[in-house]
Amino acid sequence: METITQTNRTILFAEINPEKLNILTIIGDVRGKTSLDDDKIKEINEALVVGSLEEFFEKLDPVVFSWCDAATGDIQNSLKKPENIPDSCITEIPLNLDNDLLNMLVTLQDAKGAQRVANVDFKFDSILDMISPKKVMEDIRQVRREIQYTHQKYEELDEGDPKRLDLGDKLNFQFESASKNYSSVLTMLPILIEDTKTRLLFGDGESGQGGQNFKAGLLSMGDDGELKILEMKQEESTQLAIVDDNINRGLIEAFKEDYDALNENQSDHVRDLVVRTFCPLASTVESAVDMEAEIRNYNSYLAYYKKSKENFIKCVKELVQKILGVKAFFDQYQVKEKGMEPKLLITNTSLEMMVKSSNLPRLLTYLNSTNDTNCFENAFWLGIVPDVTMGLGGGGKLQRVRFAGNQKVEKSGTNSMESLASLMNAISPYRITTFFSFAASEETTFSYIATEGVAGFKDKCTPLMKKDFSELCVPCIPNVTIIPKDKSGLILDKRMIMDENGNVQLSEEKEDVMKMWLDGVYVGAAYGAAGIAAAWQCPEYLKQRFHHTSREYPGVRFDIEAGDNALLATTSMTKEISGFTSAIKNSINHTGFGFVFTSDNAQYKGRDIRNVMVYKARNLLSNGNEFEPIYKTLVVTYIERMLRFYSNDFKQDKILSFFSNNPSSQKSKWDADRQYVNSILQDGDDLSYSIDEKNGICNVQVTFSNTTRNLKVELTRKAGGIK
Repeated sequence: METITQTNRTILFAEINPEKLNILTIIGDVRGKTSLDDDKIKEINEALVVGSLEEFFEKLDPVVFSWCDAATGDIQNSLKKPENIPDSCITEIPLNLDNDLLNMLVTLQDAKGAQRVANVDFKFDSILDMISPKKVMEDIRQVRREIQYTHQKYEELDEGDPKRLDLGDKLNFQFESASKNYSSVLTMLPILIEDTKTRLLFGDGESGQGGQNFKAGLLSMGDDGELKILEMKQEESTQLAIVDDNINRGLIEAFKEDYDALNENQSDHVRDLVVRTFCPLASTVESAVDMEAEIRNYNSYLAYYKKSKENFIKCVKELVQKILGVKAFFDQYQVKEKGMEPKLLITNTSLEMMVKSSNLPRLLTYLNSTNDTNCFENAFWLGIVPDVTMGLGGGGKLQRVRFAGNQKVEKSGTNSMESLASLMNAISPYRITTFFSFAASEETTFSYIATEGVAGFKDKCTPLMKKDFSELCVPCIPNVTIIPKDKSGLILDKRMIMDENGNVQLSEEKEDVMKMWLDGVYVGAAYGAAGIAAAWQCPEYLKQRFHHTSREYPGVRFDIEAGDNALLATTSMTKEISGFTSAIKNSINHTGFGFVFTSDNAQYKGRDIRNVMVYKARNLLSNGNEFEPIYKTLVVTYIERMLRFYSNDFKQDKILSFFSNNPSSQKSKWDADRQYVNSILQDGDDLSYSIDEKNGICNVQVTFSNTTRNLKVELTRKAGGIK
């Protein structure tokens, strides 16, 4: 692999952070240009190319902008920074693994992977509970313990001690993490809710049965052996338990100072709350409870938290699904020894914007610089277009709505089939095999295909068939379900009430249960499909799974559908259903449509296969009976690029050397190495050529068992295309 060192560089056509640079902006004006210089290519790489999820967060830095609307009293959220609103009124909420929603979804993915159970058996509610105030507070308590432990060690050491300075660096990092919970009133809502709840139900904590006047006591034994509880004298029975701690006083002052520094509009009440939360052992902090006022506050906090969380999720859900898609792309590359690691370029602009007639020349000029040269380091082989509009839902138009039903809301950020076709038509000369998936919903899941089949998806792809670019279009189904729609509800908490005797408790009435719905979370199949295809390009990935693998060749000829290949090169995704019926499989096999994942039960040498597997890996090029496997297109692309390199842009004498019978020719080397799972030419394959000197054309025939692909190149010129 000295000539072409990578065959898995991928381009994602999606917008992540509109406040960051996008590829169109960096490329700039290209009038009079046919390519970009090296400095511009380097700038694009540094800004938009990532090799891991961590690097993705670092470079793209997805963020949500939040502000309060004084007219409505609501919290507004946007992925774009609002104009004409002062910066002091806007809160930036990073959407990374520290965010409770995204962290919960990633944890859920990991938990499903660890348990390896189908959706019907998985306890989604136990993970969904992570974004409830109760669970958020548990995370804060863990941060609190770590800060207290580190601060104690810090205070025990002398000033100037190198170890003390190291602990100081650690404390700074821990405070930075803790401060995210009190940088604004909105982020403090879970603390407010749990603090108020604790003080109201002090007698019985989490059980919700407290609220009676609490009196601290000590268990003792009388002279006659009778057990007694002696009441301890204290100023206020409803004060929080507190203990003097000289070391903790420094921590208290540090939190007070940090709160004041981060908030322009300080509040004594909130400052005390921060201290009470992170330094609960401070005798300087007292909190008497006004029951009626605190109940009103608690119910108000809870209602506002529910509303703000619902608004937040509605705003970020589509972006979160893209982030989970990027994670799915990188998750497929699971190897012990790193080799050809997948790289992903995020265009960071919408497909609709990309395919505008004024913008396409910029993209094509860039691809001239990456895919139409003999330097293959930056060449793209794969592409991803998620969220293509589907619209499978049926049903007649209702004249009258009698019961509450689903509201048909047009999803934002989706891509039209027309935009996809425009893109593929424009970039087809650069031979980027592009995986696309349909907008995530219940109608694109494993469960849907298990009952309805793939006919609707095939019909939707008709505009992309019988085109010059059809071989480069790979429809991917089904989408991955992170949380099913019907299992996406979570209980935040219950309203607080006071009975006629003045006792406080959590209400058991159904209408007082604060519940919200995520309405299902899904990941487009294109991310996982491109990810697994990018992974198997790496010889180290294949070597770990197949003994007969050559490190000299990439995985362009690897056929995932052959033999037991799909059982050994499984995805990282956990099975969702028990599998497809024979009827559904027969309909898929009839024409071999699409890049299809399967959740069937399977075994390999007695070992259960617990992960989702690839069932079909086909593009939209059809011979009339069936669609073509994607490896054929990748092999033809690989041969075209190798031929261009070794023939010095298709010079005739060099082409003759490339195909000669000399043992050192490239064709002879491929002929001699047919025994590997990633051999460029395998049993039944053939490679031949003919030259039309009159028209200056070289026709290359690549035969795969029973089918032949023709590659036509113009001698001493750039590649023409595929016929």
